[in-house]
Amino acid sequence: MIRTFQTHKVRKYQELTGCLWEFEPCQGEFAGVKYQVATPCCWESHPDFSGYRGEGIYRRDFEGGGNIRLEFKGVSHTAVILLDGEEIAQHYNAYTSFSVIIRNLPEGIHTLEVKADNRFSEASALHVPNDYMSYGGVSRPVVLEQLNNLYVEYVHITPFRRENKWHAEIETAVYGVGQEAEEFELSVEAAGRKQEWSGVAEPAGRSVFRTELCFEDVKEWLLETPELYEAEVKVLQDGIVVDDLIDRFGFREVEIKGKKIMVNGRQIRIKGLCRHEDHPQFGCALPYAAIAADLGIIRNLGANSVRTAHYPNDEVFLDLCDELGLLVWEENYARGLSLEQMQNPNFEPQAEQVIREMIPLHYNHPCIYIWGILNECASDTEYGKECYQRQFDIIRELDASRPRSFASCKFKTDICFGLPEVVSYNIYPLWYHDTPAGEYLDDLYQWIQKETGGAGKPFLVTEIGAGGIYGWRNNYKGKWSEEYQAKTLKKQVSECLAYKDCSGVYIWQFCDIRISEEWFGGRPRGMNNKGVVDEYRRRKMAYPAIKELFGRYSNYFE
Repeated sequence: MIRTFQTHKVRKYQELTGCLWEFEPCQGEFAGVKYQVATPCCWESHPDFSGYRGEGIYRRDFEGGGNIRLEFKGVSHTAVILLDGEEIAQHYNAYTSFSVIIRNLPEGIHTLEVKADNRFSEASALHVPNDYMSYGGVSRPVVLEQLNNLYVEYVHITPFRRENKWHAEIETAVYGVGQEAEEFELSVEAAGRKQEWSGVAEPAGRSVFRTELCFEDVKEWLLETPELYEAEVKVLQDGIVVDDLIDRFGFREVEIKGKKIMVNGRQIRIKGLCRHEDHPQFGCALPYAAIAADLGIIRNLGANSVRTAHYPNDEVFLDLCDELGLLVWEENYARGLSLEQMQNPNFEPQAEQVIREMIPLHYNHPCIYIWGILNECASDTEYGKECYQRQFDIIRELDASRPRSFASCKFKTDICFGLPEVVSYNIYPLWYHDTPAGEYLDDLYQWIQKETGGAGKPFLVTEIGAGGIYGWRNNYKGKWSEEYQAKTLKKQVSECLAYKDCSGVYIWQFCDIRISEEWFGGRPRGMNNKGVVDEYRRRKMAYPAIKELFGRYSNYFE
């Protein structure tokens, strides 16, 4: 599944995945052997490749010609794309989309090959052995689009309220695919309003159009009633529509007022869970039904938000959050990198690339209320601070409508809280140390207010939790038992939700996840076992405790 709604009525497109492709590993005992595998997929889901690190080629034929655009929603970690044996694109990072336009392709049968590589190396500054599994494969859809000489690249809608009326800034771009300049007419329709322009697209040139519209009698996107609208962009030549693009948006505005996070004028209380894209059957290539099932569990727990740990998520996940009224903290890709790792010359350009690919693609999702970066990285160093500053600057360049944050674990040593709009901390009292949760939280918060640039800003707990192995119970409620996890989470989350200056909490984590064998970190079962449910989504004793706690508090501070 590409999206949960139709994105084109005129432009012809088809998903090339969602069927069997040929898969050929390039190293190891099965090198050169050809398999038939369902796509999208992680090769670790195949019995012969459950622990394979190396390169693998995915291959299929398709029929087409003329001007085409190939979009790859996610290939892990590194992708080399070949068409009829010729390299046409390369890409780094598993979690963001990339595309390539091929002009004047001869009509006929063509062979598409995706060479994926999930090995760790100095060339890969973001994909490193870590406390989660870094899979290999074509893990998200591949899409084939048929283009004319003009195509709509994007439409971005930024709703805001002024004088008790909803307005929206709209920006859209048309790209010239042909070899000559092309005159065209352009229109955008959204929520009953329409804007038209005329333009000329130069070959391989981008024409950008902007306007502001005022809207009457529209419904807001709220957690309780997440109303969505379509924006439809059309390119016309001689009165004929030659290309189009449809995207969805909601009338939702996020503001920071002192220590408050406001969504459509109301102070939001975050009751959230961190979630990795991970499943024992699918790896990180979860199909629609599995994603929807996860969100069903999250809503049943009484949560109103999900933090995408620790990378941009599948668009289908975001589409569903838009539809279900779940707020999303989405972040670029980096977890727990040391100063030495951040000084890898590839780190900054690769991290910046993720931001530049993530935000334009996910801009219109009303569910995304905040952008995050660099989870638990070297924010206690001057060099690290320079990296945080550069990446926050890029976010502001791309999107001025949402606040920014990062999740720190640097206890009373972080020097970066003056940079974002929201201060966030990952804390594990009663798990990694025995300090009572309320005491630890207050001590940390008071330090932020008295000694950092984060004073007077909203404060979130972005991770808190304890490990519990499904089915392991004992009378003394020791660590790793379900009893200890349930008892500890109840104490931790209670203190966070009751603390008057805490805007909310994200539990670490939704489900147990596989970790990189190269990292391990002393995790029992080779898993991070802090899930409220296990990897098969079976409920632990913590589940009813969290559901009861979340149920005590409304979505808003009244």
